Amino acid sequence: MIPGVHSPPRTKASLLSRARPRGETQASPARPAPLPPGRRALDISVTLLAAFCLWPLLLALALLIRLRDGAPVLYPAERMYAPGRPFILWKFRTMSPDPADHGVTGGDKAGRITPLGRHLRRWRLDELPQLWNLLRGDITLIGPRPPLRSHVAARPALFARVLRSRPGLTGLATLRWHAREAALLRPCRNAAETERVYLASCLPAKARLDLWYARHRNLSLDLWILTRTLWPRRRRQRRR
Repeated sequence: MIPGVHSPPRTKASLLSRARPRGETQASPARPAPLPPGRRALDISVTLLAAFCLWPLLLALALLIRLRDGAPVLYPAERMYAPGRPFILWKFRTMSPDPADHGVTGGDKAGRITPLGRHLRRWRLDELPQLWNLLRGDITLIGPRPPLRSHVAARPALFARVLRSRPGLTGLATLRWHAREAALLRPCRNAAETERVYLASCLPAKARLDLWYARHRNLSLDLWILTRTLWPRRRRQRRR
């Protein structure tokens, strides 16, 4: 049974220059295992199909952001492919630019989110440019979300295990913790508080789900995750 899920299924050079748990020790660098050819072929096929179907939406969103919020349209977010191996994860920009911006988004950043950005975030449309990362092979379709450099440095042994799996566009931890994480971080009023809450509450729980998925992954589970990603619970409830 999937931990914490009620309805389990059966069965980049400047861009890249940007309290460990008790008993956790420094870990040696790890890198994800190579993807099986079939899985890589699936990633490429899904990316090309999605790009073909969604290019009008991608173009419209890019133009809308440019007209309403100005440049830049895209936000380059440094993430870790593996310990010591950063890459650039692309998103549509949803906040007013801040060169000092770093860390996860909590209540301290709420004032910087643009009106359009709120809608993009609500429907996860800001993440559509990650199709490029999927095509490049930076990420795969399903896996742990790629972490920040600071989080890998804070929890090296944990991420040495989590990042044995290729980071993903979506995943079990994303489904289970996206809304809960936002609720926990929303009351945070400064970056230090946001980081403290994230490291203490969100990161460990998400890592447990990522590791559980790595042990129990199968076709049925992957299809369930994809279905829940494309058709969230709230959409299903509105149709009833």
